[in-house]
Amino acid sequence: MHMRKLQTVVLASALTVFSTAGFAVTQDGAKQDIKAAGADTKNAAKNTGHAVSTGTKKTYNKTASGTKTATDKTVNGTKTVGKDIGHGTKVAAKDTANGTKKVGDKVAGKPNPQ
Repeated sequence: MHMRKLQTVVLASALTVFSTAGFAVTQDGAKQDIKAAGADTKNAAKNTGHAVSTGTKKTYNKTASGTKTATDKTVNGTKTVGKDIGHGTKVAAKDTANGTKKVGDKVAGKPNPQ
């Protein structure tokens, strides 16, 4: 009977040791999972920051390029309009001068040239 008690105590001790060791391994696994999750989150935040930075730089460069193109086109358009206005003004001035001359000739009684 004494042997039976001893076997029970040994068996109980063995179960306690093994279950405690299993619990310790489980805790270490959970700690490692938490560390891995933290590292993954950190890396994701870094990658997101880099992507935002790259996108912002590309957007800035495209905007600067588009603004320069728009400025160049505005300058060219303004030059063209200026030339057209100058030409139109010259034509209008000549027409006005010819009209004035014709009116002057009529007043003076000169015949119309044909």
